[in-house]
Amino acid sequence: MFVARSIAADHKDLIHDVSYDFHGRRMATCSSDQSVKVWDKSENGEWHCTASWKTHSGSVWRVTWAHPEFGQVLASCSFDRTAAVWEEIVGESNDKQRGLSHWIKRTTLVDSRTSVTDVKFAPKHMGLMLTTCSADGVVRIYEAPDVMNLSQWSLQHEISCKLSCSCISWNPSSSRAHPPMFAVGSDDSNVTYGGKVQIYEYNENTRKYAKAETLMTVTDAVHDIAFAPNLGRSFHVLAIATKDVRIFKLVPMRKESTSAGPTKFEVQIVAQFDNHNSQVWRVSWNITSTLLASSGDDGCVRLWKANYMDNWKCTGILKGDGSPLTSSSGQPTAMSTVVGSSVQTSQNALNGMSAGRYFFPPLDPPRAGTMYGHLLPPSSLIEHCDAEPIQPQQQALPRRHSSRALLPLPEAEGQ
Repeated sequence: MFVARSIAADHKDLIHDVSYDFHGRRMATCSSDQSVKVWDKSENGEWHCTASWKTHSGSVWRVTWAHPEFGQVLASCSFDRTAAVWEEIVGESNDKQRGLSHWIKRTTLVDSRTSVTDVKFAPKHMGLMLTTCSADGVVRIYEAPDVMNLSQWSLQHEISCKLSCSCISWNPSSSRAHPPMFAVGSDDSNVTYGGKVQIYEYNENTRKYAKAETLMTVTDAVHDIAFAPNLGRSFHVLAIATKDVRIFKLVPMRKESTSAGPTKFEVQIVAQFDNHNSQVWRVSWNITSTLLASSGDDGCVRLWKANYMDNWKCTGILKGDGSPLTSSSGQPTAMSTVVGSSVQTSQNALNGMSAGRYFFPPLDPPRAGTMYGHLLPPSSLIEHCDAEPIQPQQQALPRRHSSRALLPLPEAEGQ
């Protein structure tokens, strides 16, 4: 089931970002109090703050972890126009902090003229690379030539996006068929200018990043953007947090052998939800890209899942305290995507098909002794399948094995 645990973060101002490490055992938070805190998960599941320090001279917007292959490394970005790289080290024998770990600043990246709004490490197969985007509309890509010396970073690329940038996401695909690619979102308030999401792809011939696609249908401010883990797919899936939740599919079109430009994509919007009824601030995928979580100003986290027909639907709603959304909360209960066995109208909302067949383990309420009993959400968060579609199959079985179809065989042998 979903368990909500409140953590006394002890930040002195708004918390802007929470980031988990690769294994999900460590967590970093950042705040307008100009600090970053690192949390470790104990064996009993409790989170404990193991480090806290002032990182910038302005609000810290984002914090992110590098792949553990490169050590315990964090990056942060701030309103003070800088990004910083931090590394956890263990005190040496002659150190006052002998045997104790502590975080030290390895470098400060000062190229931006305005607030640095997002920072992301590139996928690990590309090496130790760091990307920042700024309110000045520039994406900057840095590389650490020597992963053992994180004080040295070289600026490899500067890409002007023409619009103020608010968020960035790398395509995690490591397939040779997919060149390095990232998406950048803009929070520009001018809704008359479309294309608030731009896709850039690396060109091996020019050794530069070029714009491959612009999502012209996204006209409102974009707060977050996230590529789904690829898992060998030939296409890409991108989630966008704006005034609603949107999921796009980017299908690469066949490239002509003479073409040297970036890949062209067939852009398909596969889902769009305004259930938050407010601005959506974060979208995040699970590691298998089968579940998308979104959070908005309505104080709820909503979980989205696709059924076997690739129809997306809400499968869970959690309030800020982690409890399931109920009618007593004052939220509309007639929405077709509100989850619960009592909402019968949502069962057949998608193209007349039963929408309860998701990739969750068996969708029955948890039972003692079952394999998935400890993993399932509460029954109030689960939408159940109707049993009606199964009935025609049960009726068809006797006909498939009826002996009538075998009667002509003995006659043929007799002849």
